Amino acid sequence: MKKLFTSESVSEGHPDKICDQISDAILDECLKQDSNSKVACETFVTENYLLIGGEITTKAVVDYAGIAKWVLKRVGYKDAATGIDPEKCEIVIKINTQSPDIAMGVEKKEMGAGDQGIMFGYANSETQTYMPYSIQIAHDLVHIASKLRKNGAFKWAQPDMKSQVTIDYTNEKNPRIDTILMSIQHDENYNQELFEKFIKSNIMDVIAKRYGLNTDFKVLINPTGRFVIGGPKGDTGLTGRKIIVDTYGGYSRHGGGAFSGKDPSKVDRSAAYMCRYAAKNIVAAKLADKVEIQVSYAIGKPDPISILIETFGTNKVSMDILYKALNENFDFKVSSIIKTLNLQSPVYFRTSKYGHFGKKEFSWEKLDKIRVLEEYL
Repeated sequence: MKKLFTSESVSEGHPDKICDQISDAILDECLKQDSNSKVACETFVTENYLLIGGEITTKAVVDYAGIAKWVLKRVGYKDAATGIDPEKCEIVIKINTQSPDIAMGVEKKEMGAGDQGIMFGYANSETQTYMPYSIQIAHDLVHIASKLRKNGAFKWAQPDMKSQVTIDYTNEKNPRIDTILMSIQHDENYNQELFEKFIKSNIMDVIAKRYGLNTDFKVLINPTGRFVIGGPKGDTGLTGRKIIVDTYGGYSRHGGGAFSGKDPSKVDRSAAYMCRYAAKNIVAAKLADKVEIQVSYAIGKPDPISILIETFGTNKVSMDILYKALNENFDFKVSSIIKTLNLQSPVYFRTSKYGHFGKKEFSWEKLDKIRVLEEYL
């Protein structure tokens, strides 16, 4: 019997990802002007209608509608027929300030968590990015497809895309791609045979070879046979609805909190980044092949209530030594996380598509603890 695992990703043109990008673009604009901005921004989009709401306390002067239009145009939407018209869609702004009840816990001398909750971070040794094959490949598929669409090489393609990758772990020492599924929005009048041939040769095979994996996998492209109506015209979008796409594709557990549109005082985001930072460095230092870290917080309290390390039996040192290494090298106090990872900088728009993890430019992806962690071996 085969041992199969599947993850999915979506392109920047997917309605939920449009919302994530707008929320994070607004967050970045707030932080550019005021690094102490407190932001919880939600976006909703449907056919030719866009709503931006939430709680924002900032000194920044923000053109919310202008940012939304910029994102829509950048993604590639041009008119209502393809999904949404950036210039003619209705845009409604409903922004309030942060609750004073939350502010009193966050803005005291020693910053407390902006909310209670549980967060997870994960890393394994499957890929050079220390991400699982299925989610990393799924991201890369829609990323390269979007790039090819934007530069004109991917004929007939429109912005809304999804990918799904199934990895065969029957022989765990030699994983293989079992199936790749891609659903890609296309023009009304297109050549289906050439369209699908391009996807297999110029997208699927290219990414499979990038990871040294097989190209004889099963292929599914637009399984219904048609994907013309897409984007917000075909599906309502909402910030924070792609939390599994944003993290580890289901390969690791998830605390339930979304990321986009939240400033780093919201530990749903910042603590999840810190957990990934710690897990990735532990795996890179070869203390374990797989690491999942869970933390929990109480609103207004600076330190986590709990920290748990799970190695799935792959640890090369005792669990006592692993906890010692974690506690001595990673500070999960809220203010320390923000300082360590430089999270008051406007870096969040880049996170809002193709995953929050596995990209070298992010501070939580740096491998600067390997040498000191190797001393625990």
